[in-house]
Amino acid sequence: MDLLLGFFAFLLIYAFSSLLPFPVLHKIMLLIANVAIIAIIVIFQPELRVALSKLSLKGRRFKQLNDFDSFLEELTSAVYNLASKQTGALIVLEREDSLEDFINKSSLLGAKFSNELVDAIFSRYSPLHDGAVILRNQEIASAGAILPLADTPHVQKNLGTRHRAAVGLSIATDAVIIAVSEETGKVSIAREGIITRGIKIERFKVIIRSLFGSEDDAKKEEPKRKLAGWNGA
Repeated sequence: MDLLLGFFAFLLIYAFSSLLPFPVLHKIMLLIANVAIIAIIVIFQPELRVALSKLSLKGRRFKQLNDFDSFLEELTSAVYNLASKQTGALIVLEREDSLEDFINKSSLLGAKFSNELVDAIFSRYSPLHDGAVILRNQEIASAGAILPLADTPHVQKNLGTRHRAAVGLSIATDAVIIAVSEETGKVSIAREGIITRGIKIERFKVIIRSLFGSEDDAKKEEPKRKLAGWNGA
């Protein structure tokens, strides 16, 4: 308000000097106006820098990538923590196809994704451990979701209920489903009706990044993908 009052006072004096015969005052006001533009830039340099940084697309993209990297590390830690304890789990990552029907029929959470929360949900003593956790925009939308079981000829007969549910949803939608085996502790990923089993941690990161990260990230991860293949990951 002080700045606005000062600005309006300046305009008032300038108009006053223009209407009435005060040539000296009018000249002084013109000189002040010329200097004021530079003075404003110098005085408000920190505020202007912050405002410009918020408008920068590069700055936003960098922040988004940092957010995704943080989420990917948390997701990887949660999945392989469950795998190390041979705790069965189903984690669904929503993509373009809406999973609203499955979310509404399960326990709504709307919670920030964290290793601790996922561990609590899939604990053997949790009433939600048999269902799936559905992630939307890097948050846990719901837990205890019941997924459709795959019942097609190409599905392996030795797949358990958890893995058949993962394949079933991947056939019906474009979601990515992560399954942790309770018997072996192995991590599997189902997508487009195909399930890949026994995925090692580095390859897991490459797959998730290639599906949800940017194209630049996928290119950067290509050498790691090849290395993971050579190592039998």
